[in-house]
Amino acid sequence: MSRYDSSSIKIDWFIVALYAALVILGWLNIYAAVYDASADSSIFDFSTNSGRQFAFIGVSVVVIVVMFLVDYSLITSFSYVFYVISIPLLIGVLFMPEVNGANSWYSLGPLKFQPSEIAKWATALTLAKYINDYNIKFKRLKSYLVVFGIILVPIAFIILQPDAGTVLIFLSFILAFYREGMSPVLLIMGLAAIALVIVPLIVGKALTIIFVVLLGLLIIGLSLKTLKQAWLALAAMVLSIGFIISVDAVMNKVLLPHQKNRIMVLINPNIDPLGQGWNVTQSKIAIGSGGTFGKGYLEGTQTKYDFVPEQSTDFIFCTIGEEHGWLGSLLLVVLFMTLLLRIVFIAERQKYTFARVYGYCVAGIFFFHFMVNVGMTVGLFPVIGIPLPFFSYGGSSLLSFTVLLFTLIKLDAHRNQIITR
Repeated sequence: MSRYDSSSIKIDWFIVALYAALVILGWLNIYAAVYDASADSSIFDFSTNSGRQFAFIGVSVVVIVVMFLVDYSLITSFSYVFYVISIPLLIGVLFMPEVNGANSWYSLGPLKFQPSEIAKWATALTLAKYINDYNIKFKRLKSYLVVFGIILVPIAFIILQPDAGTVLIFLSFILAFYREGMSPVLLIMGLAAIALVIVPLIVGKALTIIFVVLLGLLIIGLSLKTLKQAWLALAAMVLSIGFIISVDAVMNKVLLPHQKNRIMVLINPNIDPLGQGWNVTQSKIAIGSGGTFGKGYLEGTQTKYDFVPEQSTDFIFCTIGEEHGWLGSLLLVVLFMTLLLRIVFIAERQKYTFARVYGYCVAGIFFFHFMVNVGMTVGLFPVIGIPLPFFSYGGSSLLSFTVLLFTLIKLDAHRNQIITR
């Protein structure tokens, strides 16, 4: 049983201030993205995205207050319950009307929410509880099977929506596994798999297979004195070739045409400049036109004339780049990196495993969202609909990131009350 002392709650006000700064800056940039000088609309106008985002900010503040009033032990006690509840929600949304080609949203009158946002939070809590309760050290196959099984269940239903972007975010939990002792070999294998996906798209399947065979034979030749290593190299070569062939099959027979086009446009935007390549091309133009200092707040032209679609949601970074330039973009990167480092710092100072694992799950989620969103606006990643935390317009997104972050802040605030575990 755990015993508790009478020490006071210690809230990390630094990360709270970072949260407030990011939310306010995000709100101001949402207003800039939809600003129309001729309409003379107020930033508080509830008929606009900025006005509705202000309402979402108010709801988020209420959620934060409620979270600090609730006993933090409920978070750990009901982790599995939250996870179990999230699965039927993911199943049920498959029967909802499509929104932008996907069954990802529940609509309650004017309100919409994505159950996948709840699933991210619930999955992070469940992973933290399982690893904590069973003292998982990632030395047995069973440990890998269970933790990856916890991730794969929600992923399976999210794929059916389909929502490839959210699936990618769920893979960010691997960062927490690595912190808890997962072999780095798996990370290396993951990076190799990514390379085997990208390279064939650039140079072709046949040339990639030839390269893998030559490299494999070279490694085998250098390993003749150690038969075991030679067999491992041969197995790796065969598996790599099989992986390349399977990726080619997925590209041509599994992915929907628009999904395939988005990936191909990433390699060469000029193959469809007025279609799938339009967003990325206009995004680059908008960001590049900002120069060093930007055109000034509310002075963006690429954003004002709707050259870039989804300007206040997925491509909000374009507004920052155009109106605030390289310096404004750098400030945004510094703020997010500071937030990520603070989350890791908080995770490392926890006195028990649950909070530490959860902290790293939160760090992974925020890192992947930030990396993929900014990356897709500058053409480093395909356009897959990943919001920029606290900046992209949307109630579900803002509430999700708020709950994710303040659950960690809540756990951290009570860290000194836990003496034994």
